[in-house]
Amino acid sequence: MVSSEEIIRTLEEMQKEGGTLSPLLTFYLKLLRLQSEAEQCFGIPKPGLTKEAIGKRIEQGQPLLTFAELDLDWALVRDTAEKAAAVFAEHSELFGQVPESLKTGQFLTKEAARVWCEGSKLPVPLAENVSESLLGSIIHAALSPFLTSYAKALLGSIDFERWRRRYCPVCGGSPDFAFLDKANGSRWLLCPRCNAEWLFQRLACPCCGSQDQNALAYFIDDSGLYRLYVCERCKHYLKAVDLRQAKGEVLLPLERWLTLDIDAQAREWGYTPCGGQ
Repeated sequence: MVSSEEIIRTLEEMQKEGGTLSPLLTFYLKLLRLQSEAEQCFGIPKPGLTKEAIGKRIEQGQPLLTFAELDLDWALVRDTAEKAAAVFAEHSELFGQVPESLKTGQFLTKEAARVWCEGSKLPVPLAENVSESLLGSIIHAALSPFLTSYAKALLGSIDFERWRRRYCPVCGGSPDFAFLDKANGSRWLLCPRCNAEWLFQRLACPCCGSQDQNALAYFIDDSGLYRLYVCERCKHYLKAVDLRQAKGEVLLPLERWLTLDIDAQAREWGYTPCGGQ
């Protein structure tokens, strides 16, 4: 897994060389700094799963981490949520106005965190006109460093050949990016919530699971580096980078932000992204 520190250094170098970053990359850099600080404060957890329990969950298709098993410092979580909301508020031109109810970390209750982790409908504060999208984005930003810490602790215990499912083996998130590895072009998916990477078959839709080759397609950019996988059955898309074509280091989480032109093209063609959170 790529560390936040590596991406921060890369963005700072880009900023130094170019004199400035785009508004989105400036936002991302600020967010990464506070997430990296939270992750360092939290440390690497010790999930209470035996090797046998991990093997059983993988065999049954159950992610290794449930919300009930998260052992979090909720004061740190809420502090991270408050700081994340402040970063969103600094960039209202990108995300809209952040209501006062979200400017204190107290909005991130355990119940709100639970329903977000489980993919249920979020409890929007009644006193404010808060969009579920904005609320979900801030919760995502606040919880991601802690889920990433768990992913670092658990990934080494996973037999990826036995997984190959459409959702993350660590936290159950849907993928939002993919890559083809250098060794033999195998396709790996990337979780937007915990940044875990896992193996997935090439000839199937990572969003709906369709293996109908008449419904599946992909487009390659002129350089051959990037791919856009699309499915006519579910009308979703997934971006990917082919590491066999890369001439230098590729920082996968950063690629989400460096390829936003591909998202715009996909949406223009009528597709929606995989990975709703």
